[in-house]
Amino acid sequence: MTLADSVVVTGLGLTTPAGIGVEATWRRVCDGISTAALDPELAGLPVPYSCRVDDDALAAAAGPRLAWRTDRFIQLALTAAREAVVDAGLDPSEWDGTRVGVVLGVGGSSQDLMMGVYDAISAVKYKAVTPTAVPRSQPNMAAGEVGRAVGALGPTLALSTACASGTTAVGTAALMIRSGLCDIVLTGGSESACSRVGSISFWRMGALAGRRFEPASASRPFDVNREGFVLAEGAGILVLERAEHARARRARTYARVTGYGATGDGHHHTAPHPRGEGTERAFRTAIGDAGLHPRDIGHVNAHATSTVLNDRVEATALRAVFGTPPPVTATKSVLGHALGGAGGIEAVCSVLSLHHQVIPPTANLDQLDPEIDLDVVRKTPRSHRMSAVASNSSGFGGQNAVVIFEVP
Repeated sequence: MTLADSVVVTGLGLTTPAGIGVEATWRRVCDGISTAALDPELAGLPVPYSCRVDDDALAAAAGPRLAWRTDRFIQLALTAAREAVVDAGLDPSEWDGTRVGVVLGVGGSSQDLMMGVYDAISAVKYKAVTPTAVPRSQPNMAAGEVGRAVGALGPTLALSTACASGTTAVGTAALMIRSGLCDIVLTGGSESACSRVGSISFWRMGALAGRRFEPASASRPFDVNREGFVLAEGAGILVLERAEHARARRARTYARVTGYGATGDGHHHTAPHPRGEGTERAFRTAIGDAGLHPRDIGHVNAHATSTVLNDRVEATALRAVFGTPPPVTATKSVLGHALGGAGGIEAVCSVLSLHHQVIPPTANLDQLDPEIDLDVVRKTPRSHRMSAVASNSSGFGGQNAVVIFEVP
C-alpha cells in the first residue's frame, strides 16, 4: 500500500452502556468497572441483567423526533455517528456527498417493537400496529438513517456477519476507500440486543452468563470461572478517510487502517473451529495485508465473549499466529456483548489504545483459565509502546474478521 491510497481514522464516536460519547466510555473501560446491572425490561427472566444504555441519556442525545419512528439500534448509531463527524472536523454541508459512504454492521433485525406487533396480531387489533414497524426494524435502516442525516450520497450499506458485523464493516469501508470509490466512509456497528426475546434465546443456547455471579461480575473473559456473556447494546462509529483527502484539509488523524482479513470456518453453525483455524487465517490475512509481521502487532483487542469454548479457541488461534502473543484485553468485560455493534465499539477502543499508548484492563479476571496462555491486561491500565494493534471479532456461521490499525 502506498501513502497515496492509505486509509486514516479522523473521527470517533461511541454510544455505550458506559455513557454517551467517547470520553465517558474510554474512562469507564480504563477504570475496568463493569456496566452490567439488573434490567427492568428483563425482570422475571432466567438472566435478568444486561449492559443497557441509559434511556434518558439516549433520548436526550438522539432527540425527540427520532423516538417515534426509529428503534434503539438506529438511535445508537445516529448518536455515535454525529459525534464522529464532529470529532473529524467535517461539515456535511460542505462535503461532496457523492464521495461519502456509510457501512454499518448490524447483526440482526431489531426486536424493540416486534413483541407488541405480535401481541396486536394475536388480539386481532391490526390497526394497533404502527406504520413505522417495517422501516424501524430492518437492519439496513441504521446505515440509511445515518446516510440521510449527514447527506452521504455514496454507497450506503448494512453488513451482517453476526457478532463479527462491526469489524467486517470497518474492513469493507477501508476497501471502498482503497478502491477509489469513496473519500470518506462512516463505519462501525450498532445493535440493541437487550430484549426479552434476545435474552431468552441466548440463555436457551447456554451462551449467557448465569446467576452464579452478581451482574457486575458476570462478564469475566478468560477467567477460569466464566459462564457466558452479558447481553449489551451500543454503537461504535469511525470516520475513515483517504489519507490524501485528510491531509488536504489538515485533519487530525488517530491511526491508519492498514490491514483487513475475513474468513469463514466452514465448520459449525454456532461453534467455532476447535483449533481456531478461521480466526488464525483472518489474523494472518490482515497482518499480511498490512505488510507486517506478527511481531509488529503490539496489542490485540480480543473478541473474548466470556464463553467457555470461544475464549479457549481464540487463545489457541492467537498462540498459533504469534507464538507468544502481545498483551490482550477484553472490552466486553466492561461493556458486555453488543453483538453486531461489538466490533465497531472495539475498533474505536483499539484506536484509542494506539492513540494513548494505553491498554485498558480486563474486568473480573480473578484467575486466568490454565488452558489460556495469554498476557491478559487486568486490574489497571497498562502503558505500552505500540505501533500497531489488531481488533478481532467472530460470529455464528463461522464468521471471522480482523482489522489492523497503525500509528499515523
